[in-house]
Amino acid sequence: MRRPRHALTLAAVLALLVVAPAAASAPPAPVPVASGWELSFDQTHWRPTTVPGVFDANTPASEFGGRVGWYRVTFTGPSTPSGFSWDLRFESVRRVADVTLNGVPIGTNTDPYVPFELPATGLKPGQPNVLEVRVDNRKTAAVREGWWNWGGIVRPVTLVPRGRVELLNPGVMTQSVSGGHATMLFDGWLVNHSAQTLSPTVAVDLGSVHGTHAAGSLAPGQTRRVRFTFTVAHPRLWAPGHPALYPETIETRVGGQVEQRDSGHVGIRTVRVVGGTLELNGRPLSMRGASIIEDVKGHGPALTNADMDAIVAKLKALHANVTRSHFLLNERLLDRLDRAGIMVWSQAPIYHRDRLLETPQQRAVALATVRGTVLNARIHPSVITHSVANELSVVPDTVPGTRDFVDAARRMVGDLDPTLPPSIDTLSYPGYGRESTYAKFPLLGVNSYFGWYRGKVDHPVGNLADLKPYLEHMHRMYPHTALVVTEFGAEATENGPANKKQTYAFQSDYVKKNLDIVDSLPFVQGAIYWTLQEFAVKPFWDGGAEIASIRTDSIHNKGLISYGGFVKPAWHVAEREFAATPLYRPAIRPQARPADPFGWFLVGFVPLGILAMILLSAWALRDIWRFTRPPEAQVVALPRRRAA
Repeated sequence: MRRPRHALTLAAVLALLVVAPAAASAPPAPVPVASGWELSFDQTHWRPTTVPGVFDANTPASEFGGRVGWYRVTFTGPSTPSGFSWDLRFESVRRVADVTLNGVPIGTNTDPYVPFELPATGLKPGQPNVLEVRVDNRKTAAVREGWWNWGGIVRPVTLVPRGRVELLNPGVMTQSVSGGHATMLFDGWLVNHSAQTLSPTVAVDLGSVHGTHAAGSLAPGQTRRVRFTFTVAHPRLWAPGHPALYPETIETRVGGQVEQRDSGHVGIRTVRVVGGTLELNGRPLSMRGASIIEDVKGHGPALTNADMDAIVAKLKALHANVTRSHFLLNERLLDRLDRAGIMVWSQAPIYHRDRLLETPQQRAVALATVRGTVLNARIHPSVITHSVANELSVVPDTVPGTRDFVDAARRMVGDLDPTLPPSIDTLSYPGYGRESTYAKFPLLGVNSYFGWYRGKVDHPVGNLADLKPYLEHMHRMYPHTALVVTEFGAEATENGPANKKQTYAFQSDYVKKNLDIVDSLPFVQGAIYWTLQEFAVKPFWDGGAEIASIRTDSIHNKGLISYGGFVKPAWHVAEREFAATPLYRPAIRPQARPADPFGWFLVGFVPLGILAMILLSAWALRDIWRFTRPPEAQVVALPRRRAA
């Protein structure tokens, strides 16, 4: 959804905007609801707060279980032109949001990581309106997440205009590039909110390129999916190093009136897996980068513009060409990554959830999260894959709920964004066989902690030397699937020798050795360190070093940068290695013939000699057999030979 306009920022709005009546040819502008918020935990003692924001920017153990808070803001309703109404768009509320407007409930949302919209029913133009949001971030033990259980409205809230016909989730994607032309795919859903049959059109403008599609008649209340293609001649391709972007405007029109206008940018690039090789714009990739969790000390996941600028600057300073997260990134951060030319391994937050995928109802909830993640990520050229889950069962073929979810999620990605390869990130345990559920993916992420965690008794990962054989085994099991090491990392909080876990020296050595292993395997097309910067996790996290003297806390200490901003020595190791790794690698070619003369003889003449000996022997045996047969057999055989 792009109606909030990429150009709008909260910093530019100091008070709630009041929109003047718009001309008939243009819809009104979105209205950020950015100021005047109050927060209360008992609905009796309110205090001023900011949105985006969290309940508590600190991480005391008592807060991890979560609690209930109420947000309230009073604002003057914007003027509403004839035929228009308003929706309230929430980019992210963690975890459950119950929303009322002027005392009337208008909806509930239970997904903490996907944007949602609710109709602003009962909005009073030109008068005071009271918006209240009950936020419940209490988390059950069944929901496993590797980050702190933040609570609050952690991303912007905006009033967005809704015309008689609404265009939901519009996306412009690159279908193909060949012969000096790019074929672009438009996808979205039209909804007729009026009481009469309407005939809308969708017009896409990429500067000098235009694509228009007439959707036909739409009955009152009807929803219709709209898909069409158009071409761009001599396209400028998006890629790290030259992230070319086209300005984009999408207008939904009925007759002469614009019902909705979406604006943003489009990057033209192709991402394919060809013969087991991941390619960007037809060239094999070699990705290096670090993952991020949206968590900044003092703000948690309620990132400011400065926070997001700093994240991108750190990735660029690291020479990272790719990043990754366990959930849909903030739209404003994705915009920055588009402009910076940093690829994104986008992922739905279905993490260690096999027990929450057992029933059809549970799978439906998870699939809804995948759908929302893909629809919001697919419009960004930086996104190169949609990962449907992280670290589910290593044997999904024998876990019906997991298998059914993974199959359905993969098909869903193929439908919502056929221009990118779907993927899934897997646990790395040696000793398991090929899983047909995972073999259906063109791209697999490998989360490797060989040499850090112990692993299972029958499937140990304690020895880093076992990583290379494991990756080779994965390649043999999935020869037509591209492989990327999507996680590797080691905790570091203290000085000490390189052979002692938890030291900076151990972490530095661990980063170098992992990257050396990846460099030695041409079929492994990337390595993404976990993580760029530390983040808050569950209380008393020990990180896996299993050293009693280590102080435990609620910080995930594998980051290359500490939570407080200290740059660890391993950063410099990764920086040097990333800078020395080209974005593209040579295509894998068949093994060359031996260069020495004796090798040529072995490869060429010896097999030919053996073949000749076999043929001569067969001919000789034929003659011997013919002359030792009974005469009557020869008499019978000769006429057949002549007839032939």
